[in-house]
Amino acid sequence: MLFWLGFIACTSLIVYSGTKLSKYGDIIAEKTGLGRTWIGIVLMATVTSLPELMTGISSVTFAGVPDIAVGDALGSCVFNMVILAFLDAFYKVVPISAKAQQGNVLSAGFGMLLLGIVAMSLFLSGNIPPLGWIGPYSLVFAVIYFVAMRLVYYYEKRNLIAFIKEKAVELKYEKIPTRTAVINYCINAAVVIAAAFFLPGIGKGIAESTGLGQTFVGNIFIAISTSLPEVVVSISAVKMDAVDLAIGNLFGSNIFNILILGIDDIFFTQGPLLSYVDPNHIISALSAIAMTAIAVIGLTYRAEKKQLLLAWDSIGILLVLIVNLMFLYMLR
Repeated sequence: MLFWLGFIACTSLIVYSGTKLSKYGDIIAEKTGLGRTWIGIVLMATVTSLPELMTGISSVTFAGVPDIAVGDALGSCVFNMVILAFLDAFYKVVPISAKAQQGNVLSAGFGMLLLGIVAMSLFLSGNIPPLGWIGPYSLVFAVIYFVAMRLVYYYEKRNLIAFIKEKAVELKYEKIPTRTAVINYCINAAVVIAAAFFLPGIGKGIAESTGLGQTFVGNIFIAISTSLPEVVVSISAVKMDAVDLAIGNLFGSNIFNILILGIDDIFFTQGPLLSYVDPNHIISALSAIAMTAIAVIGLTYRAEKKQLLLAWDSIGILLVLIVNLMFLYMLR
């Protein structure tokens, strides 16, 4: 019972502070003129993924549960795509993929590339020679992450003139100083980090008391909890009609989640991280790839109507989620 109370308390703190991040992120986007897609992919995605970062480091260094760390990162990638489908239902006007800029395909493609490397590394497992105690894939994650950020930045730079014209007419936060926005952003980010720090130990307790196992708990319960900032930030962004901020946050979070695996690998000194975890994590990696591919098709095709509450691409994402959950439960 205490584990579940702790889980609820940490989750509540993450939700509360996550509600603040979207507003201050949008203010910073306006003040800097970098654009919502860039801010969504870099600033928002990094901060909303801080729970995964802290959970992963805490899992491998203090709690000794590497499966929780990997399950949380990959499970969060899956749930980020589910959030995209949820936003489609929330956005009543048109399919959300028709509203978003096609530049989001760029970050989605990098996400699929990174997830593919994770899946390959899990499949090969102990056959990959380490570099010291870390897997060589961790260095690849870092290189691809920074290449992705650079390319997305230059893509946004091409659209900067149009962005400045738009903001010249609609400045929503003239009275809020940049310093105030940055300070409030940092305070709420710190709360999110603190709450996430305790999640691995709580997840381990839930796994042991329920018998569900660390892989299942990490991919489901911990992944849902640490994905809550993405949920809150994305919903807030869509309410402000900042669709690219929301979608950029989700695709960017997936890229950052894979970088987190590389960081976790550095802190996990027993050996290459992906060689010490359950290979069944490959299910979540492949599911996230399939979901992102469906999202890319939706962003490219740009359907004009929805079937019931959801566009066809959102329905496809939810179908992949069901298959993912079924396999994880059967192989727990």
